[in-house]
Amino acid sequence: MDVKDFYYELPQELIAQDPLPDRSSSRLMVLDKNTGEVEHRVFRDIVDYLRPGDCLVINNTKVIPARLYGVKEGTQAKIEILLLKRKENDVWETLVKPGKKCKPGTRISFGDGLLVGEIIDIVEEGNRLIQFHYEGIFEEILDQLGQMPLPPYITHQLSDKNRYQTVYAKYDGSAAAPTAGLHFTPELLEQVKDMGVTIAEVTLHVGLGTFRPVKETDVLKHHMHSEFYRIEKSEADKINRAKREGHRVIAVGTTSTRTLEAASDEQGFLRETSGWTEIFIYPGYQFKVIDALITNFHLPESTLVMLVSALAGREHVLAAYETAVKERYRFFSFGDAMFITEK
Repeated sequence: MDVKDFYYELPQELIAQDPLPDRSSSRLMVLDKNTGEVEHRVFRDIVDYLRPGDCLVINNTKVIPARLYGVKEGTQAKIEILLLKRKENDVWETLVKPGKKCKPGTRISFGDGLLVGEIIDIVEEGNRLIQFHYEGIFEEILDQLGQMPLPPYITHQLSDKNRYQTVYAKYDGSAAAPTAGLHFTPELLEQVKDMGVTIAEVTLHVGLGTFRPVKETDVLKHHMHSEFYRIEKSEADKINRAKREGHRVIAVGTTSTRTLEAASDEQGFLRETSGWTEIFIYPGYQFKVIDALITNFHLPESTLVMLVSALAGREHVLAAYETAVKERYRFFSFGDAMFITEK
């Protein structure tokens, strides 16, 4: 399977740089996964496609303001770091720029010494392990000093941090937002519940590997990054009930999809569990849990385009993307949405 099989032409101006004032007013393309037919709607019309008994699965992870700017003690050289994974005892795996200036033993000061990080090791892909020293509560200091780690294709500054956060975000830990969920408002979620749709929550802390390009020509040689997930018993029960009763399980986003598919047994049932997943879903994959997917439009040749192609077929997906370009849909994190289902 060649990575070029998942390429499409995208004009730069269609990459959304800012969120819309009203989350639920994004456009919605509805793609029939069996026929490839598309319809053009507005996101709040999603209720027209949901049925009583459906189980909508959302990822309640919360993006942390993981980008920090500091100076190297001694030389005052400017250093940028990105928090990737919390280890233990205030040690984080980080991405450091410029890395060459940051050997083990280097100390970096943030916010005039409010937070100090010492590089203690260099690990895979040149990432640095940093031990942080501070007084008070780390999360509060991070909130004060950190910035939202917007994807590299977004060049505008975000005036409101919460717009790169779902309205149901609960648990700190992501370096990127589960962006399919950005379209939901509290009112729309209430409307969905009132229809008799069950909402189940899972947690997957999204890593920056989400934006990592596939460098291998042969897709099957690509190694996925690992991400931490958790499913609580009450939520597993909701999803299992829907499956047993013959209702649809609809994932909100590729992160919810990966969580469900990684955690389920061969019959597609779940239990309370947590762990790390490197699941890579591409065409040929047999879905065990999900029946339909709400998602955004993804980067050419990305693992996410491969995942949606596994659900709806590569030809259908690329044809739908071509239509989206013609119809001037907005792409990527702050862009429009797609609902992949069957009529």
